[in-house]
Amino acid sequence: MYGFWGNKKNDHDTGVSADFQRELMQEVMKTELLRIKALIATALVLCVIVTIVYFFATEAVARVWHGNLTPLYLYSIIGPFILFEWWVHGAIQRHMKRGQDLPLYRRYIGALIETSMPTVALAMHIDSMGSVAALGFVAPMIYFIFIILSTLRLDFWLSTFTGAVAATQLFCMAMFYHPAADADPGFFYAAARSLIVFVCGVLAGAVGHQLRRQFETSIKAATARDRITNLFGQHVSPQVVEMAEGTRTDSDIRRVAVMFVDFRSFTAGARTRTPQEVVDRLDGAFAILVDILDRHGGIVNKFLGDGFLALFGAPLEAPDPAHHAVAAAREMLEANARVNEATSWPLRIGIGIHLGEVVAGNIGSPRRKEYTVIGDTVNFASRLEALNKDFNSQFLISEAVRDALGEAGGDAVSLGEVEVRGYERPMAVWRLG
Repeated sequence: MYGFWGNKKNDHDTGVSADFQRELMQEVMKTELLRIKALIATALVLCVIVTIVYFFATEAVARVWHGNLTPLYLYSIIGPFILFEWWVHGAIQRHMKRGQDLPLYRRYIGALIETSMPTVALAMHIDSMGSVAALGFVAPMIYFIFIILSTLRLDFWLSTFTGAVAATQLFCMAMFYHPAADADPGFFYAAARSLIVFVCGVLAGAVGHQLRRQFETSIKAATARDRITNLFGQHVSPQVVEMAEGTRTDSDIRRVAVMFVDFRSFTAGARTRTPQEVVDRLDGAFAILVDILDRHGGIVNKFLGDGFLALFGAPLEAPDPAHHAVAAAREMLEANARVNEATSWPLRIGIGIHLGEVVAGNIGSPRRKEYTVIGDTVNFASRLEALNKDFNSQFLISEAVRDALGEAGGDAVSLGEVEVRGYERPMAVWRLG
């Protein structure tokens, strides 16, 4: 009963329905456990209070209960009640461990049994102190404890049911035990009191429903972010995650700028250093480069040892992916040069960028998918980066990128038609930086 009137909302369009429902179920059951603990604690507190009153306020006991109050009366009600709640607590925990929800009918049966406890207490009070005094004393107020805590069920109808059970039982007790001499105002008096109890149940249901909606909103946002992080990797910036939450990740054709980045001769430098030094140097370098990518709207699709594959234009649309990619690459080179001046282990970057169409989408097994791009554009960008070693350069782009840059690529130097491994004819290559 996720909607106000018990209708499930459709989350299939968001792609997070399964995770959302599982997380929501867990949160609802956690609040149910909290409600049970609160009921048990309240019952124990009442036991302590009545026991203290019995032993230290004997005159009040004699005057109010006509000497008929004994702790055994209280324990005979609260003892079984606590045992029942403890059993329900264990049942919920077992269902949570199995990843299963508690059956709805069991929730209603539990609410009926719980809400009947004040009725039993009220009957015992009537027996010891008379109907008029008992109906005007604290026992009917115990119903409100159950109604208030029913908000933690996060279910409008369960709270309303709790209020209805409390109102009905209070009304029946008042009418059954009402003295015949006061018959005239009895019905309306009892009905008015019971109506207020029922209204409180409805209001508690409305509050619980609102709390559930807030849980849904928070969980939906969290599961969407987790899903995006799983697809695109932990290196996706918070800004990209926020923008990509509503983005479709089905396979489709995208025009993107593909960037390959590699640290040249990194393996040779790593041989003379400890593993921790290698990791620290690589992490520090990646942190700077990825931060630059974030600012220019790119994402790291894959880390490839001492390099990575970055995308501009997927999964988010970008009006000028080539411009963003080149701007990011220029800033990377400048930032790396500054770091090299202050370190004993300078690193040389190789960057290759190509612009073209790719197949982009979720690829993998049903149990584990990731967002990636496939196509000749990706292959050629990788080949471009590898050519940096042949030309002793740091930044190479394809002719498609050069054309897309226009005047912004005025400093590009043509390297002519170059033989590229895996391609039958020579390809135009340009150098930047």
